[in-house]
Amino acid sequence: METRRVIVVGYDAAQLLDIACVTSALESANWHGAAPCYEVRLATPGGRPIVTDSALTLQGQVTLERVTGVIDTLIVSGGIGCENAAADPSIVAHVRRLARQSRRVASVCTGAYVLAAAGLLDGRRATTHWQWARRLATLHPKVRVDADPIFIRDGEVATSAGVTAALDLTLAFIEEDNGVELSRTVARGLVTYLQRPGNQAQMSMFVSAPPASNSLIKRTVEHITGHLDADLSTPALAAGAGVSERHLTRLFLKHLGQTPGRYVRQARTEAAAHLLASTSLPMAAVAARCGFGTAETLRQAFVDRYGIAPSRFRLAQAPA
Repeated sequence: METRRVIVVGYDAAQLLDIACVTSALESANWHGAAPCYEVRLATPGGRPIVTDSALTLQGQVTLERVTGVIDTLIVSGGIGCENAAADPSIVAHVRRLARQSRRVASVCTGAYVLAAAGLLDGRRATTHWQWARRLATLHPKVRVDADPIFIRDGEVATSAGVTAALDLTLAFIEEDNGVELSRTVARGLVTYLQRPGNQAQMSMFVSAPPASNSLIKRTVEHITGHLDADLSTPALAAGAGVSERHLTRLFLKHLGQTPGRYVRQARTEAAAHLLASTSLPMAAVAARCGFGTAETLRQAFVDRYGIAPSRFRLAQAPA
C-alpha cells in the first residue's frame, strides 16, 4: 500500500484541535490499516516550536521553508493567528510553493485565510468557521465564500469549517484514499460521528439558542422545536404568538435572518437528519415525526438543505 506524504502547516496561535484532529485521524488510519497509509509531519516556520492558541507548545517536525519533493496532501491549520500568518510573505509564499507540489490542498477553519492570501482560492467556492466567513469574503472578494457547509471540495482544493470539522474532512480523505471500511473504523475509534456529509450545516439551531433579547421569538422557536409535527404555518404561529403574520415575519427576519416558514423547514430537516442517523425508523415515520407529511416531501427538503437524499445519508451513517 502506498504511504502518502502529508504536510500540516502550523504557526503561532494556531488552533491545537485544528492540528490534532487531522494528525490523530491519519495516525489512527495507520494503526488500523493493513499497513501505514500516511507519513504525517507538522511543518512550522523555521522548524521552531509554535505556541498554539490554547497556550500549549508544539514542536515543529520539519522546517516549512525546507520542505521539498512530492506531497500527497498539504493541510493548513487555522486559529486566532491566521491573519498574522496570512500577512506573513514567507509563510504565504511557501504555502503557494508547496501547493504546486501537492496532489491536493486543504485548510481547516481559518487556515482558509492563508490559502486565500496565496491566491489558491481565487474563483473557487470555499468555507471557513462561520464566525470568520464574512471577513474572509470581504478581504478576498475573488473567493466564493459559503459559510454553511462543514467542508467543501472544489477540484483539488478543500476547505473546512471550524475546529472539529477537521475530523469530517480528514475522514473523507481517508475514505477517498483507502475505502469506506477504514474510514468508519477510524471514526469509531475516535468515538466521533461516522461521517457527516460535507454540506451539512455548521450550526444546528438545536444547539444555538434563539436571541434572548426578544421573548416572543424565543417562545415561538421553543414551540417550533418542541412540536415539529404540529401545524407550524405562519398563520398558526402568528395566532399562537398573538401577533399578525406580517409582524411575526418581521421579527423573524430581524432576529433570525429568515422567515418563519424557512426556519420551520430548517428545523424539521435537521431533526430528520438526527433521526435518520440515530434510529432505524422507516422513512415515512421520520417524515411524520418531523412534520413533513410524506417521505417525498422529506426527500425534497433534505436534498435542498444538504444536497443528498435522506436514504443515502442514512446509508453513510450505518456501521460498516
